Amino acid sequence: MMTSREKGNGAEDLAANFLEQNGYEILDRNWYSQHYEIDIIARKNGVVAIVEVKSLASNYFREPYESVNRNKQRMIISAANAYIRRQNINDDIRFDIISIVINKNGEKIEHIENAFYPTVR
Repeated sequence: MMTSREKGNGAEDLAANFLEQNGYEILDRNWYSQHYEIDIIARKNGVVAIVEVKSLASNYFREPYESVNRNKQRMIISAANAYIRRQNINDDIRFDIISIVINKNGEKIEHIENAFYPTVR
């Protein structure tokens, strides 16, 4: 039986391969800042995409991307700020979600560009 971490790693591998096949350069994977994580950081056409990967075995009740709530977005944005400062990134930044449904019929991958935006509180 696969652990949830193993399933997550498999989904992230699918997402990274999908991005590479679509012209992205993978800059980092599973990058941590304190207790916040960015699944994939990729670049294409001068834009750095901070990518959250979500997967489920079924989208019967909800789509995987629906689990990226406002609290999760804040954590990703916080980690992205740290990454941008540490790596001295000057490119445009956007926040994407790759939503994957993996089941006996195969995989369905949906790439949602600009899935959310940082907000000022």
